[in-house]
Amino acid sequence: MTITFKGLARGAACAAVMLAALPAAAKEFRLGLITPPPHVWTKAAEAFGAELAEKSGGEHSVSVFPARQLGNEAQMLQQLQTGALDMAFMTVAEVSNRVPNMGAFYAPYLADDIGHAARILRSDTARGMLEVLPQEAGVVGVGYGSAGLRQIVSRGEINSAEDLSGLKLRITPFDPILDFYNALGAAPTPMPLPAVYDALANGQVDAIDMDVELIDVLKYYEHADTILFSNHMMFPMVGLISARVYGSLSDEDKALITELMAKHVDSTLDTYTEKEPVWTENLMGVGKTTKEAGPDFFGDAITEWEAIWSEKAPSLPDLRAAAEATK
Repeated sequence: MTITFKGLARGAACAAVMLAALPAAAKEFRLGLITPPPHVWTKAAEAFGAELAEKSGGEHSVSVFPARQLGNEAQMLQQLQTGALDMAFMTVAEVSNRVPNMGAFYAPYLADDIGHAARILRSDTARGMLEVLPQEAGVVGVGYGSAGLRQIVSRGEINSAEDLSGLKLRITPFDPILDFYNALGAAPTPMPLPAVYDALANGQVDAIDMDVELIDVLKYYEHADTILFSNHMMFPMVGLISARVYGSLSDEDKALITELMAKHVDSTLDTYTEKEPVWTENLMGVGKTTKEAGPDFFGDAITEWEAIWSEKAPSLPDLRAAAEATK
């Protein structure tokens, strides 16, 4: 049997037509987080994956990797930039290490309470700050979530800001919070979440900067004497898609994935608004000394922070205006 060149050409053309008629190959996306499985962010990521599989008719799915399984946030951000990782729910803190303007979200006492924080993060000003991420960080930001407001848990008694001086205090490793605790004279100590409980138990650190969810759920209070309810900073999260991966998607998939991820990231704002008072109330009953602190407690540290970040974060005045408008 003789196969002619024209026959091969016709066969190739027919194959191309048949392939074009087939649905796009199913895609299993990988989404990384640093939070443990019970955390609100992890549950939101899983809900996003489940709805994407449903709405795409099984064409797409999401495998969620919590608890730093894919590395710390700096490593995951690098993976997003190269396209080795598809998606992440990540602290705005880590993004601010690459895009300093995002550090504006950590202005001390920007938000009055957890509900106010949600309104700030849903503002046009906050959403507009995502627009530069593809160019400056190689990622597409779809919207904001939250991990509540920050508190301080200490192994010793805390009666004033001076009591924080010299304390080894666990922080998330990023510049805005580092500058804040340096201004207080503390010894800020970056440390990943999985190491915090044991570090507080054995005295490797004297205190921690943490949200009420994890203080309650992971029982950090068990090895502390004082819980200082200060609400001194927001701690927002952002849903990210690798810009390389995003660019490879069809317009239809871009719209679907962006819509659903934004929905589930945003849902964490409502979760924290609802549950933060419950977690706070739980901590009132754990037998530890509990105190409240406002801006006056921290004194000149707030002014020092503002002096540093008013230059690094040009959106800070606009974000403060948005905060004022959403009270």
